[in-house]
This record gives sequence, structure tokens and C-alpha cells, in this order.
Amino acid sequence: MKTIGVLTSGGDAPGMNAAIRAVVRSAIYNNIKVMGIERGYNGLINGDIREMDLSSVGDIIHRGGTVLKTARSEEFKTEKGRKKALNVLKIFGIEGLVVIGGDGSFRGAEKLSQEGIKTIGIPGTIDNDLGYTDFTIGFDTAVNTVLDSISKIRDTSASHGRANIIEVMGRHCGDIALYSGLAGGAESVIVPEEDFSVDEICKKLIQGKNRGKLHSIIMLAEGIGNAFEIGKEIEEKTGIETRVTILGHVQRGGTPTAFDRILASKMGAKAVELLMKGSSGRVIGIKENKLVDMDIEEALSIEKIFDNETHELTKILSI
Repeated sequence: MKTIGVLTSGGDAPGMNAAIRAVVRSAIYNNIKVMGIERGYNGLINGDIREMDLSSVGDIIHRGGTVLKTARSEEFKTEKGRKKALNVLKIFGIEGLVVIGGDGSFRGAEKLSQEGIKTIGIPGTIDNDLGYTDFTIGFDTAVNTVLDSISKIRDTSASHGRANIIEVMGRHCGDIALYSGLAGGAESVIVPEEDFSVDEICKKLIQGKNRGKLHSIIMLAEGIGNAFEIGKEIEEKTGIETRVTILGHVQRGGTPTAFDRILASKMGAKAVELLMKGSSGRVIGIKENKLVDMDIEEALSIEKIFDNETHELTKILSI
């Protein structure tokens, strides 16, 4: 293999730059040319491609976001759009492609693999919503970003004797709310995988207030009801002033943690190794602290299993 391409697709995640850096440097180390494809599959269709060298990825391992930029592409979902992409790959002599992103990005890689392009996927998504891998790149950083916010919100909540609902990302996967809630000492964690009762939350808040607790933190995964309506109901039932903080896209940014940098670096190097072996239609993950790779279709068919044990632990430790 003489030339490979690398792109980032879908939502950005801290650590994507570390993965890009590892792909580029590992490839160059093995005398393989690397073409950086900007703005994901849109950039591939439009030929937004440049050759990358060692300097292209210098001083980026600590940066959030992605130097290759990212976008979602409706055109690529069409047969006509994919034909354009295949033509561009042929024109630039790209024999293998590393795709860094989530499940939608992986489905695109699978389509290209079916057309004869060797593809390897690296999981880059803060939601940690892929069932085949224990962790995705960006998740650890997002949790730590939320944790920092919890600490700041707790300070002001304690000063005013308030409860505070903190809404985080994770419309279909509650891992960010769950892990940041446990680490941040939240009184309640509301996630899409489990039913919740406002009355139970209120009971816990009242019990805490009666024993002298000055503040309470409630973690809420986005899309599980309306945060402001839940806050209003809590305030009406308990008399405790309840504020809402929606963290939004702040969770996507920031310097990646050491864990995400290391994970991304290992996965980037592994992707190049697999392409050199002639592998295609594979995705890389981490299970029990070891890198694994499997067929894309098989990986995407694995259901994400919610960590009920950790969720129960949040309840036990928040009494």
C-alpha cells in the first residue's frame, strides 16, 4: 500500500487530533503517503484533500476538535454521492482509508469497503454509545469537562441553598451523565436507559435538606424530558429553589485527557498496521484494556449495554 487517506466525520471529539497524528506518523514511518481529507465525506466528494507530512501534525496532540474539520454529508448517503467519492479516491491514488467518527461514519466506511476500498474505523464520539468497545475517543475528556462544571456549579449552589439540574449530552446513551454524576457526587442521575420518578428525586432532596445539606446536583441526559419543566416541578413540590444549567457543546471542546490521547494514539497506529496487512471493513475498539478489531457490520450490531451496576452505585452513595 502506497497511499492512504484519513478523515474525521460526524460530531467532533477531543482526541481526534491525537488519532490523526498517530495515523500520519505511523504511515510515514512505514513509507506510506498520507492524504488528509477535510470536512469528512463532504470533503471526500468535493476533493478537499491535501498531502500530510510530519509537520502537518506537529503540536496537535493536545488540541481539541479536529484539524481536518468535520461535517455530516447527506450526499454521501446516496449512490451518486458515493460514486463521486470513489472517483476522487481513485484520482488521488488512495488505496486505504481511516475513518474517525461514530456509527454513522462507520456505515459510510462499510459502504466504501463494499466497493473495494480498504477501510478501517476508529471510534471518535463523546457519547460512548458504541457497544463493541468499552470506551470511545473523547468520552473521558467530556466526563472530565462535565465534572469541572459540577464543581463550579456546586460552589454557587451551596452559597444559595439551591438544587441544580445539569443537562449533558447523551440523547440515547446516558454514560456521560452516569459517570460524571458518580464522580461528581450527584444526588440523582437521570438517563435514557432507566425510568425515573420526580417524586423519588424530591424525596431525596427533602431528606438531604432536613439533615442540613446546603445544595443538590441532579444530572440529566438531554432529551429525557424538559429540564426546565422538571426543575419547576421539583421546586413546586419541595420548595427548594432549583436552577437549570445546560452544558451543550462545551462538552465537545477542550484539551483531551491523557487517557484519550493515549487511546487515540494506539488506535491510530493500529489502523495503519491493519491497512498494511490488507485488512478492510474493520473497526478498532478497546476491551478489557486491550485493543481489538472486528468487522464493521458485526460491531454495529452489538447492542450498547447500560452499566446498571454503576447506576445502582450512584443511588447507594447519594443517600
